[in-house]
Amino acid sequence: MNTVTTPQGDISTVRLIYILYLVSFIAGITAIIGVVMAYVNKDDAEPWIQSHYQFLINTFWKALLLSLISMALMTIVIGFITIFLVFLWVIIRCVKGLKYVDQRQVHPDPTGWGF
Repeated sequence: MNTVTTPQGDISTVRLIYILYLVSFIAGITAIIGVVMAYVNKDDAEPWIQSHYQFLINTFWKALLLSLISMALMTIVIGFITIFLVFLWVIIRCVKGLKYVDQRQVHPDPTGWGF
């Protein structure tokens, strides 16, 4: 993995967005603020940080899609299980993303569905 040095402000912004996503389980609007911040900052960032912004943007849209599907499935009860799995999926993605940021590494799969 590539390890690089970057101004602390760029790293702090990426960390903040990951934290906003995690806080969104309590105050949902923070995820929207986070994705807007990712879109605003992604073009001016260094390539390794751009991979995190892309990962965060994809996480937002995929989580939204999966949440909407889960809400529709709540009419047949299975949605309560799938929404829990979506929450767990987002938490794991954010924690692993924060780990890569702390190690100053490129996210290995910013557009994938995995962690």
